[in-house]
Amino acid sequence: MAKYIDRFNIGIFGRMNAGKSSLMNLITQHNTSIVDPTPGTTADTKTALYELHGVGPARIFDTAGIDESSTLGEKKRDKVYSVLKESDLVLLVIDPSRKDFLPEKEIVEEARNRDKQMFVVYNIFKEKDMSEISKVEEEVPLLKFHKKIILSADKQEYRLPLTEFIKNNFEYEKTEQKLLPFVEKDEFYIMIIPMDDETPQERFLRPQAMTEEYITRHWAYPIAYRLDLNAARSENSLNERTRFEKLINGLGKRPKCIITDSQAMDIMSKWCPEDIALTTFSIIMIQFMSNGRLKKFADGIKNLSKLKKGDSILIVEACNHDRVSEDIGTVQIPAILNRKFPGVEIEHNFGREFQENKSLGKYSLIIHCGGCMISKQKLISRIRDIESLNIPYTNYGVFLSAVQGENALRKVLQVWEISI
Repeated sequence: MAKYIDRFNIGIFGRMNAGKSSLMNLITQHNTSIVDPTPGTTADTKTALYELHGVGPARIFDTAGIDESSTLGEKKRDKVYSVLKESDLVLLVIDPSRKDFLPEKEIVEEARNRDKQMFVVYNIFKEKDMSEISKVEEEVPLLKFHKKIILSADKQEYRLPLTEFIKNNFEYEKTEQKLLPFVEKDEFYIMIIPMDDETPQERFLRPQAMTEEYITRHWAYPIAYRLDLNAARSENSLNERTRFEKLINGLGKRPKCIITDSQAMDIMSKWCPEDIALTTFSIIMIQFMSNGRLKKFADGIKNLSKLKKGDSILIVEACNHDRVSEDIGTVQIPAILNRKFPGVEIEHNFGREFQENKSLGKYSLIIHCGGCMISKQKLISRIRDIESLNIPYTNYGVFLSAVQGENALRKVLQVWEISI
């Protein structure tokens, strides 16, 4: 499992045939995007991972033109603005030979409304088009507030000036968020991993692998313990608990923390000794991926007790895995909700795309996974959309701890120095 790389997002925006795909290919030095004069060639956002010299690891998006007038064009447009929300840097590509600049004006206003850093790229197809730039800036006066570069995106000689322009002007505030800030050298950390029917062969899940790597890198000792959940929940749980306690007591000194799969919180909230810290993989990931916003997810769980019959709850899972058996998002959490809050209506949002605000407004609570399969920018963009509608939100790990009682919730948050 590769180490998580914190990349910044560059989004390339503009109307159809302005040269967005050519600009993408110019930056990456590959035919990443198809270039063709046919309007609407870029049917969906193209993504490239690239190390931009002097700046750092980037994720570059080549978006569709926002001026296509059709039902499909409207869907493309929604996707474009979804990418803009997640972009750390907006590159607005303008062909100054056009007759009107309403699409460009719209992008400028949207980028400014979302406080995005934006550079303007004038893409010159014919030399005479240079004289039209002043006309563009008259029609879109807000452009005067943004840095600009003039080039021909289909000419390789402009690559170095472009990358130097980005390097010299892009101000990227990278947040150094540690995965496990509480890890101490030469201490033991127990990872509780109940392997079920969904567990992939020959590898750990991403949160497990990242946790193991981080603990090892910081000169501490990760120990993976496979918990038999069925045995632990059965009437004959003594053998499984004895096996667990032999591990805890046989290390020579007490482990510092137990990090458990969230679905095992019903067991670990009872079995974890008082003198050993406890948290979950899902809580670790939501704290890391949201750049330290765990407190907001913890605050959101306070709304759980307010749920009533007829309320709608959205369970958000950011990956598309094969859901079988006792899936945590589609089976376990809904079962708990239905048992504790009969009559609530439960809906799901799977994958990397998120519902638009018009759909989000009806929910009384949103329960999000750890977010390990999307970018930090995408997760934070989701949080901003949810917060703009004043909808309470929480996380799988926080939820599954809270339903075990206040003491369990307090314990899993304590290691993060968060109180409830």
